[in-house]
Amino acid sequence: METTDAFAGLECVDCGGTYDAADVSHRCPDCDGFLDPTYDYDAIDLDRETLASRPFDSMWRYEELLPFTRESAVTTDEGATALVDCPDLVDELGVERVLIKDDGRNPTGSTTDRGQSIAVTAATQHGADEVALASTGNDGQAAAAYAGRAGFESHVYVPSRASFTNKAMINVHGGDMNVVGGRFDDAVGAYEEAMGEHDDWYSLQPFETPYRHEGAKTTLYEIVEELEWEVPDVVCYPTGLGVGIVGAYKAATELREIGLVDERPSLYATQADGCAPIVEAVDADRDAHEPVETPDTICGELEIADPPASPQVLEAVRETDGGAVATEDSDILEAGVQVAKHAGLEMAPSPAAAASGAWELAERGAFDGDETVVIVNTAAGNKEGDVLRSHLMSQGV
Repeated sequence: METTDAFAGLECVDCGGTYDAADVSHRCPDCDGFLDPTYDYDAIDLDRETLASRPFDSMWRYEELLPFTRESAVTTDEGATALVDCPDLVDELGVERVLIKDDGRNPTGSTTDRGQSIAVTAATQHGADEVALASTGNDGQAAAAYAGRAGFESHVYVPSRASFTNKAMINVHGGDMNVVGGRFDDAVGAYEEAMGEHDDWYSLQPFETPYRHEGAKTTLYEIVEELEWEVPDVVCYPTGLGVGIVGAYKAATELREIGLVDERPSLYATQADGCAPIVEAVDADRDAHEPVETPDTICGELEIADPPASPQVLEAVRETDGGAVATEDSDILEAGVQVAKHAGLEMAPSPAAAASGAWELAERGAFDGDETVVIVNTAAGNKEGDVLRSHLMSQGV
């Protein structure tokens, strides 16, 4: 495998077993736990000046902190997205500074491009030629795009509620799209059945492959560097499966480990009231979630009733003195509209939960007034512009 010098291999988050990445591609062979890429941080010689000398052109500028070399990467120059100051939102939140990390500017319009770039790179190095996953929509579109670039066949299982744009572009990228039932759990069931019938398919499912959150972690690298190495006080992440916030926690820990910063931001998982297993687990002080029996939210990317990595998500928010907050669908959609009106940025409904969550934290008195708050927009608003427009029409606009 064409790996970076510091990449040490894979470690099971459950049993602690360690494995050579060339030999093991997905779950722990001993206990079936999730695997996490590990690094020899002492071998990483990376400072602020070195990064400043590089073009801000792709997440692969952080190659030393990634498993695979940039030369071997399946990439469409994902990452390097804008961190946009939003002064008109400062008074709304009662803080010193508000910024939106606009990851909807990635090649397929969502932050999932980051993780798929690394996961598909891993697939190439393992000799795969067909990949598969169940998806709420965005990561299926990204998977089809990167699989096409790698010359792979892709098989994507999505619920019928996935956006028209996602479904259309899966096909446009050459993916084999399978629309299954109405909800994500239905798509997962169909995907698992298909994987059982095709043992040569390579899974791109989050936390099945160890590499999706490795791409996601580069979002926080960029946030901190774009703030000139001033760590923000709060980062609000829309949280469904939890890939983004798990990656952010790892990134914050790594930046501190190699001496680029001294602190970590408080990470907040933001969800919708109709499907908030992480919020419920935080409120009940549990170490893992309990599945939501009847999930019901307009935010399809957040309607994950049974998130597989909840222990890792809960660790991320607790170890950074963050938390979790849920808001109603109407508040989420209104937040998306208000951001568009006053900041000029377009958030899809699901990531608008991060903005709505920040508002809710402000109303609860969580801020002292001198904070820098970053809201992560994980998908472009035009993916589901019809949903936002319908909300406006319901308000008589």
